[in-house]
Amino acid sequence: MRILFITSNRIGDAVLSNGVLQSMLEQYPGAKVTVAAGSVSASLYEAVPGLEEIIPITKLKHHAHWLKLWAHCFPKRWDAVIDMRGTGISFFLWAGHRLIAGSKDEKVHRVVELSRVLDSVEPPSPVVWTDETHENKAAELIPAGSKVLAVGPAANWSGKQWPAERFIELIEDLTSTAGILPGARIAVLAAPLERAQMKDILSCLPKDRIIDLIGYDLVTAGAFLKKCSLFVGNDSGLMHLAAAAGVKTLGLFGPSPEWRYHPWGADCACIRTPESFADITEHPEYDYRHGVESYMKSLQVETVVRAAEELYNRGTE
Repeated sequence: MRILFITSNRIGDAVLSNGVLQSMLEQYPGAKVTVAAGSVSASLYEAVPGLEEIIPITKLKHHAHWLKLWAHCFPKRWDAVIDMRGTGISFFLWAGHRLIAGSKDEKVHRVVELSRVLDSVEPPSPVVWTDETHENKAAELIPAGSKVLAVGPAANWSGKQWPAERFIELIEDLTSTAGILPGARIAVLAAPLERAQMKDILSCLPKDRIIDLIGYDLVTAGAFLKKCSLFVGNDSGLMHLAAAAGVKTLGLFGPSPEWRYHPWGADCACIRTPESFADITEHPEYDYRHGVESYMKSLQVETVVRAAEELYNRGTE
């Protein structure tokens, strides 16, 4: 059995599509897998069971990257092509089965939308695949028995970023002697290019309790997150990675629709600004350009602390 899985360049969308591939792997144990993904998300698939090849997709003019992918894949006979991008190139490949994502449905969660390529009744939950190498790296970063609060203070757009000073207050509250994670270590996760944005947060936290995970590969980050006690972060790919890793995950929302992109899973929750998505995005002064001020300033630290406490204590009563 040979499977071609075509997925997103965006980390979040790629993670949310992974349940579909996992479902196919469970249906066809021992299948050989080729993954075609954008260069940003390609490393997510390093530990996929039965992996034969990862094909990084780099965008080219006139959609030539799809022609290049087709040329690379055409010589092989595929038992199944799963096209989560809806490119349609599977119609021009030798394929026994074609599972092609359809048009977007903004009224439902992205996981529900993506899972419609399958016949399953329940949408398969996203997963993150890790192996012994990544798990050993993660174990080296976390001393045995340590409680870890993981935070994702960055996002792909400045408008979605809860202010850094609020994250600092949140961390201080949650890890104080009266907090739910007293004395816990603090893991800060972000992409390599986002290190400058994390400067204020890193400089204000106790040096002996910081675990700097900025720029780590996605699979090692996923293996690390599996060992954490709680994750709190902006709506981002890292938020979805945390949820897929199984850590209790609290997502912070403002100018993005929580019904569409909330972290998926029983141990997940989200909280948003007092203003609705429509209140923010339909305001006459709403600006989607990079560099705009945060639209998350009305979300108070006390509100997030309460939501984090409720999530952390869920199931312990």
